[in-house]
Amino acid sequence: MNYNLIIQPEAEHDIQNAFEWYESQNPGLGSEFVRAVDACLSGIGRQPLAYQVIYKHVRRVLIRRFPYVILYVFEQNTVFVFACFHAKRDPKQWLDRIE
Repeated sequence: MNYNLIIQPEAEHDIQNAFEWYESQNPGLGSEFVRAVDACLSGIGRQPLAYQVIYKHVRRVLIRRFPYVILYVFEQNTVFVFACFHAKRDPKQWLDRIE
């Protein structure tokens, strides 16, 4: 079953910024990043409860090949993606988005 997936504007902005940075480092790498994000989002949409809870009801998915994580909550059969952050980034920044 595929669940409804809503990507918050802040998360879209995170993905766009990471794409632009990777693309500036090596042409084509930004597109690889976006494909990896899409694969993660597909997995979340199919099995949202399969991923680790890291804080209260927030779950995290590691993006393969890239040091980024997708952060989301699953409520009422809907996945709300609220961040796509570098794994070493200060957690306070994403905590501010959910509180």
